[in-house]
Amino acid sequence: QVQLVESGGGLVQAGGSLRLSCLASGRTSTAYRMGWFRQAPGKVREFVAALTWNGGVTYYADSMRGRFTIFRDNAVNTLYLQMNNLKSEDTAVYYCAVQIYNGDYSRDSQYRYWGQGTQVTVSS
Repeated sequence: QVQLVESGGGLVQAGGSLRLSCLASGRTSTAYRMGWFRQAPGKVREFVAALTWNGGVTYYADSMRGRFTIFRDNAVNTLYLQMNNLKSEDTAVYYCAVQIYNGDYSRDSQYRYWGQGTQVTVSS
């Protein structure tokens, strides 16, 4: 089992920045890839970014590339998502997740463990 706890969400004005954190505990050695997803009200959950836990290879959704940066600190088992130039359409609950094999990084169904989510609200 892997436990994930997100933090860092909040209310920010358009154009502002936030950094989300995801602290992983438990059997973190089983993690092949970790990712961020988000879900806005009335919408399906969508892929944001992912990275391979050991190699640090990163992947981004096209709409987030250049504004969001995913990175990790293995020493403290923490995944981060730096979000800059936020827009109102970025308002959503953001989740981190763990994939335990080399699957499709953008499909939420292929992630095994999930955090409880953190709310990000961008005011225009």
